[in-house]
Amino acid sequence: MTQIPGVTAGDLQGKPTSASRTTLSHIMTANDTNLLGTVHGGVIMKLVDDAAGAVAGRHSGGAAVTASMDEMAFLAPVRVGDLVHVKAQVNWTGRSSMEIGVRVLAERWNESTPATQVGSAYLVFTAVDAEGKPRTVPPVVPETDRDRRRYQEAMIRRTHRLARRRAIMALREERAAQGLDD
Repeated sequence: MTQIPGVTAGDLQGKPTSASRTTLSHIMTANDTNLLGTVHGGVIMKLVDDAAGAVAGRHSGGAAVTASMDEMAFLAPVRVGDLVHVKAQVNWTGRSSMEIGVRVLAERWNESTPATQVGSAYLVFTAVDAEGKPRTVPPVVPETDRDRRRYQEAMIRRTHRLARRRAIMALREERAAQGLDD
């Protein structure tokens, strides 16, 4: 098993990336459209959250809740009649949190052309117990060079998320000390 720097398993055995990887597929219908006649971004975001939630639950062995979604990118419109595939996997794990990477692909339901990537996102999930308190998750064990690259990139995104949070909290404290309430 590959040792990943900065990840401690505690009493939990690491799980390979492939153990929880999943794909959710759905045909887009007229009910999914926005006023422009393409599939509403919120519909795609729900599918992304559903697939990521399944991966987080599988990896952690129980309930997991969405903590954040960042870098949701819509690369191309999705149309009625497109077969959408949402592919998700664990990229990184902390003590109780997991970053799930998601790719969204679309293809025409009645054509044999290859699917094209239409979106991507990164979500952070927190594993929770029956009382809703964070619980420990097994470390993810990247299996391929691509998995290892995703793990490293996820660590960079985590560093940026934490730095952004600290900067915002510092600004709020500064404004509060000046008597500026927003």
